[in-house]
Amino acid sequence: MTHVICQPCIGVKNTACVDVCPVDCIHDGGDMYYIDPDECVDCGACIEACPVQAIFPLESVPEQWKNFIQMNADLKAKHQG
Repeated sequence: MTHVICQPCIGVKNTACVDVCPVDCIHDGGDMYYIDPDECVDCGACIEACPVQAIFPLESVPEQWKNFIQMNADLKAKHQG
């Protein structure tokens, strides 16, 4: 399991989640941050730190934001390529 950053992050990009992440798996994806699932250790620290409640465990992403699961994967691929 990993965590997914969703719509509330777009345009906000508060760094509180980045600051608390013990493995630096949260990266700048342009308009929003994304979580690298290969680096995430599922500690959940980012969830509590996010001031706009944009971060969810993969299995708990709200239905209206399910497209952000693929969007996070696409951001990872874009920024690694």
